[in-house]
Amino acid sequence: MIMALQLPAARMDRSERFKKIRQSLERHRAVAFDTLRATLEVSRATLHRDLAYLRDRLDTPIVFDREAGGYRIDRSLAAIGGQYELPGLWFTAAEIHALLTMQHLLANLDPGGLLAEHIQPLVARLNALLGGADDSAEQIRRRILIVGLGKRAMKLEHFERVGSALLRRKRLLIDYFSRGRGALTEREISPQRLVHYRENWYLDAWCHKRRGLRNFAVDSIRRAQVLEKPAREVTAKTVAAALGPGYGIFAGRRLKWATLRFTPERARWVAAEHWHPKQRGCFEPDGHYLLEIPYADHRELQMDILKYGAEVEVVAPVELRELIAAQVERLARIYGETESGSRHETGGG
Repeated sequence: MIMALQLPAARMDRSERFKKIRQSLERHRAVAFDTLRATLEVSRATLHRDLAYLRDRLDTPIVFDREAGGYRIDRSLAAIGGQYELPGLWFTAAEIHALLTMQHLLANLDPGGLLAEHIQPLVARLNALLGGADDSAEQIRRRILIVGLGKRAMKLEHFERVGSALLRRKRLLIDYFSRGRGALTEREISPQRLVHYRENWYLDAWCHKRRGLRNFAVDSIRRAQVLEKPAREVTAKTVAAALGPGYGIFAGRRLKWATLRFTPERARWVAAEHWHPKQRGCFEPDGHYLLEIPYADHRELQMDILKYGAEVEVVAPVELRELIAAQVERLARIYGETESGSRHETGGG
């Protein structure tokens, strides 16, 4: 005779219990405590803890209605516009990045600034969301690291004046240091939009000295003065056409297309990377990967190409290929001279 053993049902985890509590309260005007406990198959103490956690940590507006004889959602107590939401056990990649980035940005705000009073409730709400899973917010911050490379320091007062002029539609008088030329010039500009790109802030503006749209790194502004002159208005379409379509932050109207050929080894990574919204890519029969991207200014593209060393070849255009070749020759001379000097110092032949 074969006896069948009945295995105990798998215990419902905390996030599943939260979901079932919410569903029960959403479907009914009020739900009795014993009904909830039977649905969840938990002890009275566990259900009390769950309800307290939902109320106190996740701002879920659960109240006990004596007349109805059970628990219900009181939407008049919801935190924001009558809306509330329960986080799941885990976040999506975009959600966890957004939450931690917001928390990082808020933590770096001036505590004595105008927004401090309004920011604290938001920080508390973010902490509650991050702590909505089984681990605390601090535990999540210790286990997940967002690293920003290449961030340059800037003066907060300059950023504030840029933002003020941008929103008030006023002109700015700035002293701007061009790192490429190593020169400091005075410019009168009409701000059009702020861009956060690769951990740094840039200002797209109409330059009245150059009589055209230009891109300014906010950290390169040495002095900023808001003028009472109205800013020159440039349509968003014109700004996007002039500064948006090319590769990277250095854009322009006259686009060229670069064709890059990556080795099969590097192709495994590059084929999955996003370089530009209009990029085109395909694998060759031998495993090499061809990537085509539009650009208007070679400077940033050149830096990104060189970081791959011998694992990428510029196929076209000829002028970009020659620029990269010239850089490679310079590198060869530098390292050739270094190697020659080392041999001489050590007496090597």
